[in-house]
Amino acid sequence: MAHSYIKFSNIFKLVFYSAVGAFMFFIPITIDGKSSIMLDHIVTFLRGGIPPFVIHFYIAIILVVGATYPFVTRTWNKTITSTIMSFLKVVGLILGLMLILGVGPAWMFQEDMGPFILNALVTPVSILVPVGALFLALLVGYGLLEFIGILMQPVMRPIFRTPGRSAIDAVASFVGSYSIGLLVTNRIYNEGKYTKREAIIVATGFSTVSATFMVVIANTLDIMSIWNFYFWTSLVITFTVTAITTRLWPISSTPDTYVNGEGDPELVIEKDRLKTAWNEALKVADDSEPLYRYILVSLKEGIQMVMSILPTILSVGLLGLVLATYTPIFDLLGYIFYPITYLLKIPEPLLVAKASAISITEIFLPSLLVVGAPLMTKYIVAVLSVSSILFFSASIPSMLATDIPFSVPKLVVIWFIRVVLTLMITTPVAYLFL
Repeated sequence: MAHSYIKFSNIFKLVFYSAVGAFMFFIPITIDGKSSIMLDHIVTFLRGGIPPFVIHFYIAIILVVGATYPFVTRTWNKTITSTIMSFLKVVGLILGLMLILGVGPAWMFQEDMGPFILNALVTPVSILVPVGALFLALLVGYGLLEFIGILMQPVMRPIFRTPGRSAIDAVASFVGSYSIGLLVTNRIYNEGKYTKREAIIVATGFSTVSATFMVVIANTLDIMSIWNFYFWTSLVITFTVTAITTRLWPISSTPDTYVNGEGDPELVIEKDRLKTAWNEALKVADDSEPLYRYILVSLKEGIQMVMSILPTILSVGLLGLVLATYTPIFDLLGYIFYPITYLLKIPEPLLVAKASAISITEIFLPSLLVVGAPLMTKYIVAVLSVSSILFFSASIPSMLATDIPFSVPKLVVIWFIRVVLTLMITTPVAYLFL
């Protein structure tokens, strides 16, 4: 007797919706000489097709709503972190409006200051997150997550201590962006399909910068000649570092409990893996909501996330740039990493140490420091920018915007561990192959 969920409508939903979602997030295509995923092409098209004043008006509305939201909902003083972040959002709103209106001190309008934050970070994120959220419904709502999850169990569980379904997260981050990856993670966590520890492993271990941003780093450092080597080694090194950090404090001590107590843990499969994966995926497709409802829920989550991220990117990102440019603070912090970079015999060890320290503020800043350095130095810093994952201008505010219980001091510890491990693994690779 055939199971009631094995019917054409469910097979269509699983295959067609998942295929469209996978195409949007995972398949690079070339348009106008630019190779990227379709989602990135759509964002580029929207940025080019919509007049700048309309985009700026939209960003201003997002900033106003995002900065006032914690005070309207009275969540601004729930914890010390939420109080600080709420204050920073107000600062971000003021800075954003100053940049959009062209009002403020001259230093703020230097090309690598306010305009860089507004054009290179705020504008693409403001479009990418809501548009990405629309297509996210296709990727996670109709069984693909369960299908890939069961197939990937033998890899994800032993290596990363996460369910097989987290493989989708890892790929979404690497080909889409950390903000898209975090949208996926938050959705799966709230559905009780990740424990707190699993959600933190996925968010801090897989939500790295996208492949498209890696192209920006490679172009800036003039290392596109070794693009394939850079891309694949970054991927392997990032996930090797993640496999190690999951076994170290503070991640290893995080409780393995679900958001709602019960949770919906992944079925552990020992045999008939492909058949079971197919059946479980069809069950999800059978239970799924209509597409329009999924899209509305995803869009709402995307807008809430972008409201939370944008004001913080402006305040924290600009603060990091100001501290890096006008104060010696990162020169001093660089000395924390100097013994490591010196012992590893990295060319220009003090410069790499400073780049390592500055990586916590903004992911692009380390590359700007080493533009004139030797190839090996540029390669090590380029990999570090991807593998360190945590930075205050965008990824940390994005994590704090989710419902996953992050602690800022612990995030800083995880960042430090990731930087040290990345330097220790990347340097021998550079010596062997460059």
